[in-house]
Amino acid sequence: MVSTTPAFNLKVVLKETGLAADTLRAWERRYGLPVPQRTPGGHRLYSQRDIETIKWLMARQAEGLSISRAVDLWNEKLASGSDPLAGSVSSTSPMLIPSSPNTTLASFRAQWIKACTEFNEASAEQTLNQAFSIFPVESVCMDVIQKGLSEIGNLWYENQASVQQEHFASGLAMRRLDALLSATPAPTQNKIVIVGCPPDEWHTFTPLLLSLLLRRRGLNVIYLGANVPAARFAHTVQDIKADLVVLVAQQLISAATLQQTALALSGKKIPVAFGGRIFNIHPNLTEYVAGHYLGNELTSAVDGIETLLKNKVKQHEPKAATQVYVTAHHGYQSKRTHIELTVKQMLEPLSISTEDIKTGIHFLGENITAALQLGDMSYVSAEVDWLKALLHLHNSHPEQLVYFLDTYSNAVDKNINGQGKPIFEWFSAEVQKLKT
Repeated sequence: MVSTTPAFNLKVVLKETGLAADTLRAWERRYGLPVPQRTPGGHRLYSQRDIETIKWLMARQAEGLSISRAVDLWNEKLASGSDPLAGSVSSTSPMLIPSSPNTTLASFRAQWIKACTEFNEASAEQTLNQAFSIFPVESVCMDVIQKGLSEIGNLWYENQASVQQEHFASGLAMRRLDALLSATPAPTQNKIVIVGCPPDEWHTFTPLLLSLLLRRRGLNVIYLGANVPAARFAHTVQDIKADLVVLVAQQLISAATLQQTALALSGKKIPVAFGGRIFNIHPNLTEYVAGHYLGNELTSAVDGIETLLKNKVKQHEPKAATQVYVTAHHGYQSKRTHIELTVKQMLEPLSISTEDIKTGIHFLGENITAALQLGDMSYVSAEVDWLKALLHLHNSHPEQLVYFLDTYSNAVDKNINGQGKPIFEWFSAEVQKLKT
């Protein structure tokens, strides 16, 4: 690979390439190519790869392309997983050098996280460009982008990163995946796979990355994105003669809608596979879904999908919720509006905003509904962490969460009384955990 270690100042680069200084600065400013590093004093330092990048762009101009089209072509090649400089090393290059601590996937991930948390788009994009020029697309997507987003998410949870920083990183990540997906070659296999999110699921990074990995295996993937309505889904699948439907849920709420969607599709003899964060947290949840669980790793999910396409595997019969849960679900659903109104009336002022309290009540209600449908109230426990994070963000005392849960439990008791046994038991256990 061409060295990415900064070693040349601007004067050397201009002499080596024959490009005017004003032109080079304009390229850097308008197109983000190249992206030199800077000394503490602010002077540009270029690597051999930066020099080769400039020469590559100039060569495309000599062939008749505009600079903007040359940059587009460069980005398209990177997006497709190929290095534009592969096989082209000038006589003055320091030639191939072994991987250094600054060119590992872990170091690229750290650089990308730093750039994202500093809202430095050019640096974040250049980091990915360099990583893609050295490592396979799959490795960069999973070890730099996916793990990077996870680390930024953890920083947010620990109150060390803002929601704006997380959204900025997610936006850059999604844009890069979209570009990579658009650049994938035509499918080489005749199998059709539909990938999407069930109703109420808006987190699309995982299904989009899965679609990219499957397309790079030669499969014909139809990516439907977020919040796919259940209505007429089976007709759509049958119309396009899809061989497999893959659904991804990250939250308890969307696990419940996934369960319903999968049940409807399996009733039409349509093969379904599924996965996502929530099934990693609650492995036994997979027993309640009609379909093939793809495991908790993307690489194994891709292998599992290929196996399902090659072999006809019988889907298991999903478990059903007990009668106690069915009764509680019906009672809670019919009285939920009254329960939430009662909570608002009973709740004394907390240290968080009225809007956040309203969001917390709605969020908890959605998760209780999903857990009752899926047959186990303990699923809600992991989701209560969101409420803890909300209170922590407002520097609230832990007793406020106990008070909130007690108030909600009393509101349930007031409105559905004997029908809510699983709900009462869960509230009691949660309050006890918080008090010990």
